[in-house]
Parts: sequence; structure tokens; C-alpha cells
Amino acid sequence: MGDVAVGARSGRDEGEERPDEAEREAEDGGAEARPHRSFWKELPLLIGIALLLALLIKTFLVQAFSIPSDSMQNTLQRGDRVLVDKLTPWFGSEPERGEVVVFHDPASWLAGEPTPEPNFAQQVLSKIGLMPDAAEKDLIKRTIAIGGDTVECKKGGPVVVNGKALDEPYIYPGNSACDDAPFGPLTVPKGKIWVMGDHRQNSQDSRYHMQDSTQGFVPVDKVVGRAVVVAWPITRWATLPIPDTFDQPGIGNQTKATALGLGAAGLAPVGLGPAALGLVGAVPVVMWRRRRLTSGTTGR
Repeated sequence: MGDVAVGARSGRDEGEERPDEAEREAEDGGAEARPHRSFWKELPLLIGIALLLALLIKTFLVQAFSIPSDSMQNTLQRGDRVLVDKLTPWFGSEPERGEVVVFHDPASWLAGEPTPEPNFAQQVLSKIGLMPDAAEKDLIKRTIAIGGDTVECKKGGPVVVNGKALDEPYIYPGNSACDDAPFGPLTVPKGKIWVMGDHRQNSQDSRYHMQDSTQGFVPVDKVVGRAVVVAWPITRWATLPIPDTFDQPGIGNQTKATALGLGAAGLAPVGLGPAALGLVGAVPVVMWRRRRLTSGTTGR
């Protein structure tokens, strides 16, 4: 009677496994049998995602540029790498007075400048932001006046915008405001900007292109973005704010931009910034995928 009672209660022989135990062991065995994917097998995926993100970042968000000349000294030195905010122009933001901007060559300002011939590998890497694009001819200058402004500079005097004299502490020591090439007064057309280098006596800026098709003005649609940070070398790290002189009362009705962003000197794009950001963005994606593939609880 006792044996019958035990058998009825358990519903199995003593040697049988309970269904839940068997299921658990099967799952555990499956998890142990499932091989962990090697890091080296995941590496191509990591690289692919990083390159895709780098391309997207380079195209739409931020890009690094190398300074190849002395036309923006001492604000920028030859060899500096600056990060350029490319996002805000997509939302209709236009350059403000005082901003340091990167722009495409508007009217052959860089004519005659040598352009190195890249090989196939360099062309591919430049497309994804890992190397400079030798074909791109971009410049970097400071925005002095924007559409609708009146700007002038007489020999021996300061630059004057809308009747307000600019105090320009960023000008290269020993330089005058414009003695090498006085100009104006002139009115900046809508949709254009007037730009000048900080090293005034060593800058082929708007003053030297007044006879060009653009009359020295840079179309806003040629502006790549605002340079916001000197990112390299580390000893030169600094932000690039708008100088206070452009915020003086009466100079204009437009509000000075306060956000950092992320808002002739030929400029070489550098892909290190987008590439690094792309790699950082790719790592979490790959790690998440690895956890899904190697987890013993997948499917629960």
C-alpha cells in the first residue's frame, strides 16, 4: 500500500527525471554547447559599423580640418586640427558675425594652389573620412559682416561694421586692421558674408577678391560650417567663441549664437574625428549583438 501511494503521488519511477529538470538540463546543455562567437569574427562587423557611422558623422554632424597656412594666426596655427559643426546649417542656421567658418572655394580663390593626386586607396579612405580629400578646396576665415551689413576699413583705421568700430584683439600682433588692402564702404548682399583672416597682412581674403564674380563675398550656401574647437594638438586645445566686439550694442539685430554646436588658406579635411566617433558608436551595437548571440536565455 505504501509503495502504491508513493507511486501515485510522484507519477514516475524513482529513476525518471522530472520534466522540468530535463528541460532545464537541455537548456543548460544547449547553452554550453552553443559556441561563443570569437571577437575576431565580430571584428569585421565592428569595423563596418564604425565606417558607416564615420561616413554619416562626416557628412552631417562634425568634421575635422587641418590648417595648412598662417592666414588665421594666432587664433589658428599651421598644423592645428579644428572640429567644424556641420549640423546647424542643415536647420537653416547662417553664419554670425565673428564666427570662424569653413567654406568651399567660392570663385577660384585657391587657383594655382597645388593639389596632390591621391591613389585609389586614399580616394576610398577619404570618402569614409579616414584620410583627407585632396580634391576638396576649402578655406577658413572669420566672418566679419553678414547680409545687409555695411562694412568698411580705411587705411590706418579699424574695421567698421554698421557704424561700429571693431576692437579686434585676435589680429596677429603687429598687423593693422587693413592697411595692406583698405576697402569700402560696401553693403553685403543678402545670402552672402564678408570674411577676413586674423593674420591680416598674410591673408588672401574677401578684400583681395573684389574683382571676382562674387565681388569678394562668400555665398552662405558655400559655408560648410562653423569651426568650434581646436582639437589637436592637445597643447593647443581651445574653443573658438565669438569675440565680444561683435556683440556691442547697435552693431546689428541678430542674436549672437551661444551654443557650441555639434555650432587664401586652403583646408585639408581630416577624418580622424568622424572615424573615432564612428568606432565609439559601433562598439555598443556589436557588444549588444554578442550578448544576444551568446546568451543562454535567448528565446525566453
